[in-house]
Amino acid sequence: MQMHPEDNRSEPRPVEPAPPKSSGSEPIFKIPFVPLVVAVGLVGLFMAQSSLGQGGMEMGLRPVDLSAGYVGGLFTHMLVHGSWAHVIMNAVALLAFGTPVARDFDKGMGPIGWLLFFIVCGVLGGLGYALVHWGSYTPMVGASGAVFGMIGASLRLMAGPGLLIPLFHPVVLRGAAAWMAVNLVTGLLGSLLTGGEAGIAWEAHAFGFLAGIILIAPFHQFFSRKIHRMPGS
Repeated sequence: MQMHPEDNRSEPRPVEPAPPKSSGSEPIFKIPFVPLVVAVGLVGLFMAQSSLGQGGMEMGLRPVDLSAGYVGGLFTHMLVHGSWAHVIMNAVALLAFGTPVARDFDKGMGPIGWLLFFIVCGVLGGLGYALVHWGSYTPMVGASGAVFGMIGASLRLMAGPGLLIPLFHPVVLRGAAAWMAVNLVTGLLGSLLTGGEAGIAWEAHAFGFLAGIILIAPFHQFFSRKIHRMPGS
């Protein structure tokens, strides 16, 4: 559109300043792509789970299978859940605690690193459960071990973007004690929280949390551009 010369002499119109962006609340509504897809995928898989043999329970992790050399359950148990309450709690927690980890893994291969971190924490959580219940025929299902790995990792990212709190920092130790107390309570409540007769595999939570809180450090070295420790630590 053309402007006449006199238009240039007109008084500039006041511009309404844009409201400042809140750095604390806005990112909540910008969930990274990978955690969102995985969380939605877990719910979608549960919707299709009833069409599988034994309602998907054959994909669970039976400790006795590990003693026979079958390790597939260490991976497949994360894909099935015991109830709607179970899968929804895991999906919501994954969005909440997987998001800061995904934001921190900001290199080009960051999304792959996030998926790998999720799987490793889930596998180690399942392995810890199997070692405690060695020889058991009861299947354990759910991605809770992987989710607790994200919780442990997020605890060390609480200081802010790019700051990894040292493992034995009082903030980390207090947070870990609080989460393990919550884990113990949920384990004692058992079926009241799962919405069914199944108990809660609190051991998988504990081992997954331990894996996440430790392994977040080496994963930073490969997948984050940010600094990796607290100043002065």
